[in-house]
Amino acid sequence: QVYLAESGGGLVQAGGSLRLSCAASGRTGSITAMGWFRQAPGKEREFVAVISRSDSTIYYTDSVKGRFTIARDNARNMVYLEMNSLKPEDTAVYYCAVADITFYRSSTYYLKGAYKYWGQGTQVTVSS
Repeated sequence: QVYLAESGGGLVQAGGSLRLSCAASGRTGSITAMGWFRQAPGKEREFVAVISRSDSTIYYTDSVKGRFTIARDNARNMVYLEMNSLKPEDTAVYYCAVADITFYRSSTYYLKGAYKYWGQGTQVTVSS
């Protein structure tokens, strides 16, 4: 079992920045990749970014490329999401997730089903 705890959400004006953090605990030796998803009211949970533990392969969804940066600290079992140039459409609950070694692939990284453990989420609200 891996436990995840997100922090860093809040209210920010459009154009502002926030940095989300996710701390992993438990069986962290089993982690192959950690990512971020988000869910806006009335919408499906969607992929944002992911970083592999071994070679730091990174994927982003198109809407955040150039604005968001994902990073990891393996020694501390942490993953971060630096969010710049925030837009009102970035408003959502942001969830940290750990990849499921059985289903996570370069072809499935954007699917919710490729992740096994989830945090409780942190709210990000961007005002216009």
